[in-house]
Formats: sequence, structure tokens, C-alpha cells
Amino acid sequence: MAGRLVLSVAMAIQWSGLGPELLLRLDRDGGPPLRSQLEIGIRDAIRDGRLQPGERLPSSREFARELGVSRGLVQECYGQLLSEGYLDSHVGSATRVAARAYPAASPVPKPAAAAPSRRLIADFRSGVPDLASFPRSDWVWAMREACREVATADLDYGDPRGSHALREVLTGYLRRVRAAAARPEDLVVCTGFAQGLNLVLEVLSQLGVRRVAFEDPGYGDDETSTSVRSAILAGAPAVRMPVDDLGIDVAALAASGARAVVVTPAHQAPTGVVLAPARRQALVEWASRHDAYIVEDDYDSEFRYDREPVGVLQGIAPDRVFTLGTVSKSLAPSVRLGWVIAPPALSGAVAEAKLLADRGTSGLDQLALAALLRSGRYDRHLRKMRGVYARRRTALIGALERHAPGVRLTGLAAGFHAVAHLPEDADEDAVVAGALRRSVGLYGMAPFRAVRGPAPPQLVLGFGLTGERAIEAGIAAVADLLR
Repeated sequence: MAGRLVLSVAMAIQWSGLGPELLLRLDRDGGPPLRSQLEIGIRDAIRDGRLQPGERLPSSREFARELGVSRGLVQECYGQLLSEGYLDSHVGSATRVAARAYPAASPVPKPAAAAPSRRLIADFRSGVPDLASFPRSDWVWAMREACREVATADLDYGDPRGSHALREVLTGYLRRVRAAAARPEDLVVCTGFAQGLNLVLEVLSQLGVRRVAFEDPGYGDDETSTSVRSAILAGAPAVRMPVDDLGIDVAALAASGARAVVVTPAHQAPTGVVLAPARRQALVEWASRHDAYIVEDDYDSEFRYDREPVGVLQGIAPDRVFTLGTVSKSLAPSVRLGWVIAPPALSGAVAEAKLLADRGTSGLDQLALAALLRSGRYDRHLRKMRGVYARRRTALIGALERHAPGVRLTGLAAGFHAVAHLPEDADEDAVVAGALRRSVGLYGMAPFRAVRGPAPPQLVLGFGLTGERAIEAGIAAVADLLR
């Protein structure tokens, strides 16, 4: 019977923390001689790139022990491959793959190198926080705390809802900061907003929801928006609801036949408007009257400047609202942690969907976030970043006043992006292209629109990635285009 052996490309490499493992198959029951099988296995691994030039192989003694063969067999195999030029060996040194032993046949194709990106004076891309300000030392401290305090039992798969320690401290935080009506048992930890939305859409599909509404402008069209594509894949065609200065048009929503809507009420993405109080009440009444649900994307509302924070919709209608939040804006997108606050009657269904999706989000990362929240370091980081973004916001306002005073800015109450309203006769696409030729990254409103047609020329100016000096230099470089 064929014996399947998994061995490291050398045991010495495994001990030193270097090198991959190599899968070899030896047929001990009537196959070719073991030496031939071993030679072919190593030779093929070198040819197809699984063993790279310079890779260290195990000593003949250790290799023989791992394979359960004689040391002499391994030595003969090594000798043959040395003579063929596949291996190198020197007195007092390990046997290695020869530096000249490049794949001879069917090499594994390497991905094409990406075209070098243009170095920008300023990049006004929206939706991304200041990545350089990620609190590395605090995160290292939190991970150390998580590893030190985690119980052995908590290293198992655990509750698909997520770590109870995180859910407890997070619901307390959300009650305090976002006025949420949150309980630990109704919160499900997920891997970012995209997964949270997918879980909710799956549950809504089970409830028979066959049409989901999205804001327009909002996430974009059916082809570019992963959120809209998720709804379509869940069997719920997307319909678009217009957004005006008061937020989503609830009357249009009521006439659409949708039984669910995805909204960004605290700071509409991308227009930046805040859903007006009357619209908030009307939206909740719509959900109650039509047995419908609101999916609330609470993405950057922790960063507010010149008005009081607006609480989540979930706080006034916990039976009708799913609230989705993440640390992608407060910490960094690479920290793949988010959460869903579900209506109590549906939290079990969301947890079941999470269980079937991946059995749970990284437990140690959850415990690290819990440690940040408990220690006050998370709040301290938010206070620091509010100051950083407030200064950049002021720099953006001042730069436009100096260099393009005819450009009006809106959507500045929260977050780290604003909308610049260009002159009516401006060509949005031409402004974006002209700015790029001057090494300035500007981004139009058009990609956020699903319904294409005549629309006022606007830019979505993010200031999360760009410092104050770069903001000034970038706006000065494109001032005539904006005018």
C-alpha cells in the first residue's frame, strides 16, 4: 500500500523556523525502487519550483529517519542528484538545492509585475483612514495581553457569535458611544463589513425578502459594488433610492416594494449628509408598516467635529434594525474585525449563518480588541485621530478658500471625506484626469452613482491618507482645474 509521507525540507529547516514542508509519496508495495522514487520526488520538486535554489535539505541521517529508510539509500540519492547538478554540497556545510538548478520544464508561472504606480503629491482617496497612525505599540500590547490571559478552553472554536469577553465590552462601548440598545447575546462578531452584510442578507433571504434597496449615490453600480453584488447573489435584486440633502427618500422607498434597505444614516456615504430627524422616524415607520428591515452601515460616525454625535437607528428600533460596525476606520482595514447587532428574534439566525460561513472570527484578535477597549487605549486612539482629522479638515477648507474659492464643500460634519461641488460647466472626468497628470489623486462622484445620467459635477475628497502639507500642495497644484 502506498505510504504518504509529509516531511520538512529539512528537519533542520523546520527547527530553525525556515523553509516550507514538502509532500513526497513513496510506494513500498511493489513500486519502483525506493531510491528511484526519492530521486524523482526531489528532482521534480526542484523542477516545478517547490524547492527553490539555495533551499537547505536535511542531513542524510535525519532524512533517513523521517522516511524510515537506510541512511545509505539517502546518501546514494543525494550523490546522484549532486552529479546531475541539482544539489550542491561542501565539506562542513549542508546539502542545498543548487543555485543554478532552475526549473527545466513546466515552470510555475509567476504573476506579472504590477505597473509602477505614479507617486502622488496628494491622494484624496476616500474611505481609508490614516494607515500610518495605526497604534502599533498598543496592538502589540493588546495581543500580548490576549495571549497571556486566554484560557486554554478559549483556544477552541468557541461560540460562533464571538468571544463573550469582546461582546460584553463592545456592547457596553456601543451603548455608551453610539446609544445602541445592544446586548451581548444579540451581537455577532464578523470579519469586517462585507461579511456582516452577507450574513444579514442570508438571513433576510430566509425570511423571504426578495428586494433590497440601496442609497444612490452610494456603493456604486451592480458591477463595481461588492455590497450590491452580494444582495444579487443572495437572490434579492437591488433597487436604488435617491438621496437628497435630508438623506434617503423614504417616500420613494415605500413605493419601491423593497422589504429591506441598506443605509448610512449618521454620515451618508459618499454625500456626507446626516439623515434628518423626520426622515429617521419615517424610515422606522416604513419598516414597521411593511414588515421590513433596515441595515445600518455605521462606518465612521465616531469622528464628529462641529455637531453632537447622532446615535444609531438601532437604538430607536432594535426589532427592525441590523447595525453593522467595524474597526476598519478607527484602527485599520487589515484588522478584519466587525460586528452585527441583530434584532433579538434574528440574532440566532445570524449566528447560525456565521457558523456555516467560517465557524468564527479569530479569537485572539477579538481578545486583543477587548483588551484595547477595557484599557482605555482604544478611546485614547480615537481622541488622537479626531484631532488629526480635524486639523486636516481645517487644512482642506483653508486650501480651497485660498486657491479655489468658488468650490463649495459639504458633508464635513463627520468622518474624513467631504464633497466638493464644482462649477456647473465643469467636466468631472476631465478634472480627475487632469489632476492625475499633475500627480494629484482626485476622485469624482460618478463611480458612486448607480443611475447614470446628467448630474452636477462633484468630487469626493478624502483626507484620511493625506497630511496637512500634502493637502495644501495638492489643492494648489490643481487649483485652475477646480476653478
